[in-house]
Amino acid sequence: MNKISFLIIFMAFVSCKKDSIINIDSLTDSKKNDKEGSILAIDTLLYAPFKSKILNEFYNSKDNETVWQSENNRKIIIKTIKNCETEGLNPDDYNITKLSELEKKFSDLDESEQINYDLLLTYNFQKYLTHLHNGKLNPRKIYNNWDLHINELDIKTILNNAIEKDSLIHEIEKCQPKALTYQKLIKALEIINKFPDEQTPLIVTEDKIYHNKKNIAVINIKKKLRYWKDLKAKDSITSTYDDDTFEAVKKFQTRHGLISDGIIGKSTITALNFTKEERKNQIIANLERWRWFSKSFAENYLLINIPNYSLNVIEKQKITMNKRIVVGKINRKTPILTSILQTVVFNPTWTVPPTILKEDLLPEMIKNRNTLKNKGIGIYDSKNKEIDPLDWNEKRPRGYRYIQKPGYYNSLGVVKINFPNKHSVYLHDTNHRNLFERNNRSLSSGCVRIEKPLELAQLLLDNPVQYSKEKIDSIVATRETLFIGIKKRYAIYQWYWTAWSENDELIFRDDIYKLDADLYKQLRN
Repeated sequence: MNKISFLIIFMAFVSCKKDSIINIDSLTDSKKNDKEGSILAIDTLLYAPFKSKILNEFYNSKDNETVWQSENNRKIIIKTIKNCETEGLNPDDYNITKLSELEKKFSDLDESEQINYDLLLTYNFQKYLTHLHNGKLNPRKIYNNWDLHINELDIKTILNNAIEKDSLIHEIEKCQPKALTYQKLIKALEIINKFPDEQTPLIVTEDKIYHNKKNIAVINIKKKLRYWKDLKAKDSITSTYDDDTFEAVKKFQTRHGLISDGIIGKSTITALNFTKEERKNQIIANLERWRWFSKSFAENYLLINIPNYSLNVIEKQKITMNKRIVVGKINRKTPILTSILQTVVFNPTWTVPPTILKEDLLPEMIKNRNTLKNKGIGIYDSKNKEIDPLDWNEKRPRGYRYIQKPGYYNSLGVVKINFPNKHSVYLHDTNHRNLFERNNRSLSSGCVRIEKPLELAQLLLDNPVQYSKEKIDSIVATRETLFIGIKKRYAIYQWYWTAWSENDELIFRDDIYKLDADLYKQLRN
């Protein structure tokens, strides 16, 4: 993807859109006060079956009386819940069938039935608002490497404001995620719902298909491209990989973050074989993730999208830098987190982590004791004394520290950027700088490697005189480790999303950690 299209796509992630997701006009009802209920006293024993502290506290604050006398408010809640599919939520999670039935026969309900309806309405409405604001699932209970702060929702205050200030729609709006990416996902769900039921056959081929060649699989490829509207329906479908199909394939590849070369290989075939239902489920999974993420961004921040292998620096809602990155492989995933940048370290040393030591280096050292020496890694004993590899005790490998000296070929390269986190990860340069040319860059041991990181370091230090490019180059040339504090406050959001929309087109990325399908399944259980 060229830099221009790259920037266009990422502008979607850095600002907030003020338009409401909910269609307010569709929720308001011109017929008010047709079915107004009476204020009824509630026996507090009726709260017990709900097992809800929120419900108990709310009704206690309302003198244990019914609150949804207004037909208009009841209908707003029911319409909102019915429409929640547009946000990737499931109306059945909020007992919508039962609520709708009770509303239809409201005039015929006796007092006990009205009380029960009032409780059911409150319980399911607060449940919906909580899911809208924080997500249905808790990421910390699903993943062991998702370190996200969940902002608790003050449901009692929201419900009280909705009733006392007659501002139900406004309170619903306050619970919606405000990130533009979330709304781009809402749009993506709207777009994909307009596609017809899919009848396209599976594409089966082991061969790469090149422009102007013939292959029987091209027939089904053309059907898929027509279905997704990358290829316009013109002539009858043949097995020739013609010019129009070549351009359509490149467009499809761009939308899916693939190398846009028109060569139909394994990755392109895999993406083409996704069904409408699978893509829709992927969008719904991403909507849930964005409900977990921060409700507002810092003034200045780094935004990392792990599946897109991208880092953007955003300052006052403008992208000031973008970088290609390398992220953790599937068995050493890059963690999802939010933190604050702390220090830039020039010419860092690298202490070999236990996992890399056990899985990568120890087997090599047992075969050849000079392996570490050849990599510039010293072995240090408990007294911090460097020992000869021949004196290393292979039966007690954890009794030593293994430290790589600074330099251009250090595993961390010539610079790293620290931020507090419990996963011991950071941003850094690399001695494998050729990897940034690859399309699939899920290759690291968990940390994020940055292309041309000295440019990022210079921006973060925010002092063109003291830390000019020439000054930074001279610091690197010394090969001496130097720690410099980052004075300007930058947050870092190291996040994960694989779908969105841009200019009314669907955008997808490879789900490199295989999270989407499982998350969708949990959402619908």
